[in-house]
This record gives sequence, C-alpha cells and structure tokens, in this order.
Amino acid sequence: MVYMKKLTDNSMFYGAEPIIFEYAKMLRRTPTHAEQVLWKYLNKNKIGVKFRRQHPISKYISDFYCHKWRLVIEIDGDYHFDSDQRNYDIFRTEELSNLGIKVIRFTNKQVLNDIDSVLEKIKKEISSLE
Repeated sequence: MVYMKKLTDNSMFYGAEPIIFEYAKMLRRTPTHAEQVLWKYLNKNKIGVKFRRQHPISKYISDFYCHKWRLVIEIDGDYHFDSDQRNYDIFRTEELSNLGIKVIRFTNKQVLNDIDSVLEKIKKEISSLE
C-alpha cells in the first residue's frame, strides 16, 4: 500500500496517521478558490522550489509545504479571525515550529487581491532560509 511507504518517512510526514492522509486527499479534491490561485504559482517548481499541497505533517495538514526548506504556507479564510480558531492556529504554529518547520500565513483576500505581494513574501522567506 502506498501509505505504508509514506508513514515510514517521518522526515517528511512526522508520523502522520493514515486517516490524516485520507483527509488530505479529500482536501486536495476540494480546494478553496484562494488555494487554487496560489497553487497555480507554486506547483511544478514555478518559483524555484517544490511545494506539496494539503501535505500531512504529524496530526496536521498544511495547505502548502516545501520540505527542502521546512516551510508551511497557510491561507486563512474568515473563520481564522474567530478567537478560538486564532488560538488554535497559534498552538498549531508552535507545534510545527517545535518540529523545525516555519509557518507563514496569508489571508484569502491577500491571495485573491494581491498575489504578486504574496509571492514576493514567499520568495523572501525562502531566501532567508537558504
């Protein structure tokens, strides 16, 4: 089974359980509009590094992940402004940070209305990690 190979590669998936892979697969089939827009610029190494979308990491699923630079990109919809969700996002970012993973966040509005600025910030972040 394909998942068994993935599960043994803890350096990329950090012990993600099979159910997380299934959920990630579902999310890849139903991306948000903002995720679709950003993916057009990130897929196929278009900005010089490989990103994966809806990538399992431990008990989480990142919107986009670059394993080479251990960089997660999250796109936040309106519900991320709810105080409970904001607290959860902070906790999640801290947990990923403890795994040596950097998280950067953009809002749907930023991606949809100013993609050039978003891409510049991503490139700048990658440059700082090199």
